[in-house]
Amino acid sequence: MYAIIKTGGKQYRVSKGQALRVEKLDGEVGDALDLEQVLLVGGDGDTRIGTPFLDGAKVGATIKAQGRAKKIIVFKKKRRKGYHKKQGHRQAYTEIEITGISA
Repeated sequence: MYAIIKTGGKQYRVSKGQALRVEKLDGEVGDALDLEQVLLVGGDGDTRIGTPFLDGAKVGATIKAQGRAKKIIVFKKKRRKGYHKKQGHRQAYTEIEITGISA
């Protein structure tokens, strides 16, 4: 069984036992989450599609880690104008493990 969920402005195809990194979610390591923005549930012969979300469908998850990704460098320059600007950015993420899908 699999589900398509929406979190952090992105959509993910998940199944039980899968680990993935999503945009930062509130909570501590070890906390349980219920992701309620489920767009589709399928896999066991019957596929259910939401409009836009399925009523009563949930995906259970556990927070495995909270962290920040590797630094990226943002460099802007305008030639011959003496303008340059250097910035760094580290995106925060939450690593979760899917514990169950209920539809």
